[in-house]
Amino acid sequence: MLLRHTTAKEIDRKALTINPAKTCQPVGAMYAALGLHGCLPHSHGSQGCCSYHRSALTRHFKEPVMASTSSFSEGSSVFGGSANLVSAIETIFSVYDPEVIAVHTTCLSETIGDDLTQIVSKANEDGKVPAGKKVIYCNTPSYVGTHVTGYANQVSSFVKFFSTATPKKRNVVNLVAGWMEPSDMREIKRIAKEMEARTIMFPDMSDVLDTPLTGHYDMYPKGGTTQADMIATGDSKFSIGIGPYTTEDACIKLENKCKVKFETVEIPIGLKATDKFIMSLSRHANVPVPDSLTEERGRLIDMIADNNKNFYDKRVALYGDPDTLIPLVEFLLTLDMKPVYIVTGTPGKHFDEAMTAMLKEKVPEAKFMSGERADMFRLHQWIKQEGVDMLIGNSYGKYIARDENIPFVRLGFPVMDRPGNNFFPYVGYTGATNLLIKILDAFLDHKDRTCPEEKVELVM
Repeated sequence: MLLRHTTAKEIDRKALTINPAKTCQPVGAMYAALGLHGCLPHSHGSQGCCSYHRSALTRHFKEPVMASTSSFSEGSSVFGGSANLVSAIETIFSVYDPEVIAVHTTCLSETIGDDLTQIVSKANEDGKVPAGKKVIYCNTPSYVGTHVTGYANQVSSFVKFFSTATPKKRNVVNLVAGWMEPSDMREIKRIAKEMEARTIMFPDMSDVLDTPLTGHYDMYPKGGTTQADMIATGDSKFSIGIGPYTTEDACIKLENKCKVKFETVEIPIGLKATDKFIMSLSRHANVPVPDSLTEERGRLIDMIADNNKNFYDKRVALYGDPDTLIPLVEFLLTLDMKPVYIVTGTPGKHFDEAMTAMLKEKVPEAKFMSGERADMFRLHQWIKQEGVDMLIGNSYGKYIARDENIPFVRLGFPVMDRPGNNFFPYVGYTGATNLLIKILDAFLDHKDRTCPEEKVELVM
């Protein structure tokens, strides 16, 4: 169909990305900002940029994502956007009354060299920021990095502008949340509560982008990390960064600023990654692992054992964010599946090293790649060379799945063509069970749909 022109022959590309497995920094910064209570993200650039970033998030979460913009004109593009931003800050506080404005840059404001430190300082000096309110900022040029980078930069800005140390440390563990669904963050908080661990999660999108329909619109829902909690992160005794790509910078900044030591773990997708997260939280919060979680783990293992025949030796192609792909590949290997093709548009050594370590013995034929040329066109070419039994990734993979007639599991950002993706967790033992069911359903639905009539079975 739409991609039938793709051939199996790879041509070396040095300056061309086709169907990138990523989006731009400001999308990540905008998403992270929504995890701060009472915060309004602000896009320092043109109206078009802000509209695209808002629509990308709105289509995924099926919730209205609010953000403001500096609305650059031709004059702003030539002479700078300082006046636009100062005016915007005054208008936003008077009309929309947020607790915090989180400013992030775009290609345009970065290219002309706007200095956010100087502009925001001037807004404060001129009395444009009301008492008790806050303007924070981070640099997110779209022409470098990805949405993962933008998310990491925004989370680091939370530490920069809020975290404060006092002489007395508190028996609290910071959970620095990487790019996950609101349901995932809710599940991680449930696990921590089950363990009776005292924690502060930041950012926290639960009760922000998954709010109930009440008939009353709240521009700033009840969820999100409060300013008081963000300030208190500087007195916590330890931090656990959940997803190295999105949280390590913030953890390092917090250690340098407030002497809070840290450890990064993979997002707890699957059995082993969840084990590692729970053991890390147990160790640093000094709490035992309750029987209830051990029982959840046992139910997951039972389901894996019961359905091994459906997973064994199945070849899988994956794409998405490195913080999602690393634990996901580990989980697929636990299921005796073969992740053979993996691409992420976000560059970084950690991804390459993790893939090498996991795949070199179990799936030595696997191909993986990170960076700008690690795009979905290349992934499709690999699939053309030798087919796969399943594709896992965001909605943009539906064209490849249709052309190759393979089962497709939607996971990651953005998922725009199926509802409810942000309501079911994929982290923890419960989330792993949800993911397992999703993979099984895709396999078995495809089997029912494509097998000869005489092979259709009621019990599979």
